[in-house]
Amino acid sequence: METEKTSVWNNGLLWFGAGISIAEILTGMLLAPLGFAEGSAAILIGHVIGGAVMYYAGLIGARTGKSAMETVQISFGQKGALLFAGLNVIQLVGWTAVMVASAAVAANTIAGTGTSFWSVIIGAFIALWILLGLKNLGKLNGVVMAALLLLTIVLSGVVFHGDVSPSAGDMTFGGAVELAVAMPLSWLPVISDYTRTAKRPQLATAASCGAYFVASCWMFLIGMGAALYTGQEDIAAVMVEAGLGAAGILIVLLSTVTTTFLDAFSAGVSGRRLLPQFSEKGLALIACVAGVVLAILADAERFQDFLYLIGSVFAPMTAILLTDYFLLKEDHGASAVNWLNLVLWAGGFFLYRFFLDVETPLGITFPVVIIIMAVSAACHKALRR
Repeated sequence: METEKTSVWNNGLLWFGAGISIAEILTGMLLAPLGFAEGSAAILIGHVIGGAVMYYAGLIGARTGKSAMETVQISFGQKGALLFAGLNVIQLVGWTAVMVASAAVAANTIAGTGTSFWSVIIGAFIALWILLGLKNLGKLNGVVMAALLLLTIVLSGVVFHGDVSPSAGDMTFGGAVELAVAMPLSWLPVISDYTRTAKRPQLATAASCGAYFVASCWMFLIGMGAALYTGQEDIAAVMVEAGLGAAGILIVLLSTVTTTFLDAFSAGVSGRRLLPQFSEKGLALIACVAGVVLAILADAERFQDFLYLIGSVFAPMTAILLTDYFLLKEDHGASAVNWLNLVLWAGGFFLYRFFLDVETPLGITFPVVIIIMAVSAACHKALRR
């Protein structure tokens, strides 16, 4: 395990890169039926909700020096936390596959040569990032982020011109908010893997979430703008029409690597909770290979349901963790399993699935997190008495 402390600047760069991704752009495209003004409001509200939960989840890891799945022990006990470590590995390998497949399709649209070829190339770069490790990525990340920033500005200039065209589709405001929440929410079981090594815990966590907030909102807006201003449903096609050949490939490649590296690396961190005899890097490389294979063999184009599934698992888990750590000041890490919290989590899972069919102006995550935190606090206080 790498124990060298990371700076506020490096944490911010890492998460700025996480926010710049094809997946965020594609999700932003789904919001186009709302129109630019209403869609933008949904993006901001969703990212504020998701970003706030993400910040407090990351702060626990930063203060305790524990990885994301180690912090879960605080609420669910040593054995109980293994359930979420296993679920986290599955979702992170799934995310790796989704990201690689989406990027490979985009790269193939721009340059051809086949999606399998691009999946392998992207996977090789992700593996390189894993081998370099967090402490060796500082200067390289600075160069990559500068290039991505420049290329993203160029892409923004390409997208936001001309007249707005009506966008067909069915999207409610609450549904749009939840899709915007789902992106930062997907990082809840990951962020502490990186804030745990921060020199300045609170500031580094704020920089991480702030950088991600800016980058992710920007990508959502690019996606929504591409659908509204160009009438295209494929961001790669927009790049081709604008003549962004090599630049388009760089955007796809660099943005996917800087985002998906975090998924694969954290799969290694969580996997080590289940297989302590292996190293984090070794397990991360296995996750990377598994994700590439899935990207080649499976259809990963539809990931809206995947985002909702992640939310239903990790939103109630995090709500219980935040309640125990910040409100109740309780630590159940010494026990094998905290059955009360596990039952509360199961209730939160089904509550989230129920809310999928209920329209609220603030989406699903916000009411679920508030309800589960209130019920959890009430149950534990009742037990104390």
